[in-house]
Amino acid sequence: MFNIRTYNALSAKGLERFSNDKYIVGEACEAPEGFMLRSQKLHTEAVPDSLLAVARAGAGVNNIPVEQYTEQGIVVFNTPGANANAVKELIVAGLLLGSRDIYGGMSYVQELDHMDDSGEMGKLLEKEKKRFAGSEVTGKTLGVVGLGAIGSIIANLALDLGMDVIGYDPAISVEAAWQLSSRVERMESLEKLLATADFVTLHVPAIPATKHLINHETLSGMKSTAKILNFAREEIVNTDDMVDALETGSIAGYISDFPTPALLGRKNVLLMPHIGASTAEAEENCAVMAADQLKDFLENGNIHNSVNYPPTKMSRNGGSRITFSNNNVPKVLGSVLSILADSEINVVDMVNKSRGEIAYNIIDVEGDISTQLKEKIAQVDGVMRVRLL
Repeated sequence: MFNIRTYNALSAKGLERFSNDKYIVGEACEAPEGFMLRSQKLHTEAVPDSLLAVARAGAGVNNIPVEQYTEQGIVVFNTPGANANAVKELIVAGLLLGSRDIYGGMSYVQELDHMDDSGEMGKLLEKEKKRFAGSEVTGKTLGVVGLGAIGSIIANLALDLGMDVIGYDPAISVEAAWQLSSRVERMESLEKLLATADFVTLHVPAIPATKHLINHETLSGMKSTAKILNFAREEIVNTDDMVDALETGSIAGYISDFPTPALLGRKNVLLMPHIGASTAEAEENCAVMAADQLKDFLENGNIHNSVNYPPTKMSRNGGSRITFSNNNVPKVLGSVLSILADSEINVVDMVNKSRGEIAYNIIDVEGDISTQLKEKIAQVDGVMRVRLL
């Protein structure tokens, strides 16, 4: 039996994945093995000794103290790509809103609510519509910074819109590279991309290396007619430097899903209330993915889409399963295998993966494992957490 403590309003379709006699799910769950949440900030939350894993129904994990949890042997999952389509559609809307003054035209029409003659209104609109003329995106160059799950989708879609697409991602994964069209031109540096693009869309995570990636220096190298779309994270753009660039005309516009007071009331800024993933479908997809990953870990020890532990998966091979995490140093795995051998426990199959300073292991053995043997493994120098499944 596993206890799952939930935070925030999670999609029922995700919670339904726990609808069997193996789980108790709820906001007041005692001694939880798992947390499942959306935006709840956990930095000040007490960490139960029972906690094994946290699953966030979303991509960003800024609301989770990942480093602290890693040291305590707690696996943190996210759901990259589950909300990709929702974000993609909003970015396309932002791109079109940024290329043509659609918002300005719609706002102007609403200001005519005092008119009661449709004929006169039509004449006025025909006269004034030139005020809201824009340009088409076809033939323009889109620069995509970060070619992961969402960035690669946007790059491919922009090609279908008739745009030239350039991309920059020094850490692109093999999986993302396979999804990316060969017509996307790779840039050797961020500066080269920014100097070339008519529109720039940001798709990098909020980590120390990307904080204020867009700043006075990088903005100064862009075309004065260029516009930036930020539907990734607020921290990637230095807001003060962006305001300066907009006021001096270094760039033409900013479209963002992360409003701040300094950006309000500017005609060359379009702001949305952080609605990139706010669709019923995206919320369902994220919740289902988070639940499935949490279940597979609790029941089988498998790890997929963790932000702090290596991807590790092995089919069940009968007998008993041991999983343990440890500091990624020599001799730990050998010491555990020696304990099993000394106890005449035969290993059927095993997998060992590492990520930075952390290693994770799944071992299937014949027969049963005693609690005493589990405790012996837990006492091996470097072992952080042991489970018997």
